[in-house]
Amino acid sequence: MLVAAIFGTTISPYLFFWQASQEAEEAGLASAGDAEPGPDWQVRRIRLDSWLGMLFSNVIAIFIIVTTAATLNVAGTTQIDTAAQAAEALRPLAGDFAFALFAVGIIGTGMLAIPVLAGSAAYAVSEAFGWRTGLAQSAGRAKAFYGVIAAAGLLGVLVHFSSIDPMRALLWSAVVNGFVAAPLIALVIWLGSDSEAMNGQPIPRRLQLLGGAACLVMVGVAIMTTVSWIAPTAR
Repeated sequence: MLVAAIFGTTISPYLFFWQASQEAEEAGLASAGDAEPGPDWQVRRIRLDSWLGMLFSNVIAIFIIVTTAATLNVAGTTQIDTAAQAAEALRPLAGDFAFALFAVGIIGTGMLAIPVLAGSAAYAVSEAFGWRTGLAQSAGRAKAFYGVIAAAGLLGVLVHFSSIDPMRALLWSAVVNGFVAAPLIALVIWLGSDSEAMNGQPIPRRLQLLGGAACLVMVGVAIMTTVSWIAPTAR
């Protein structure tokens, strides 16, 4: 299950909506502003942006895993129920400032993650219903789009006041992402390979194969996770 969660936070379904919509919006703004127009330049920019983004995000994820193992796991802490427990791992380094250091990190992460998560939901829902979308739009011109962002933010605040365990909710949301990713990857490859849908610029064959391999890996992880849940019950 933890492997499914790690994969789910690496190949996150919400990124399929967020990044694709953001890249399309930025490309449109660049063309409208006569800033180096042309599909070849846009593809190069998107490729560089994607490679650097994935490199930094995965390096950071590896460091998080290693430092957690070197602090919490070494101390015998394998079950985290509150943020305060996680903050205690910083005590050998930060002493009495451990909580403040952890709080700064959590707030910084939230400032980065909340707009992306709420924004991806707004893009997905608005595009599904044919509503006007885009962060370049004013709130008056895209009321439904910004309404979804506001609703997603409000829902996150309400969860804080509920009885839902936030740590367990984070874990299960990652697991769900791991299960949902496979069909979405297949859909992206199918659409991306369609020359008509891609306006004459389908994704290269090698990327289709890499995407297919990633899809198979995600399917395998989902199957093994399901088996791990069923096997103890069967015994």
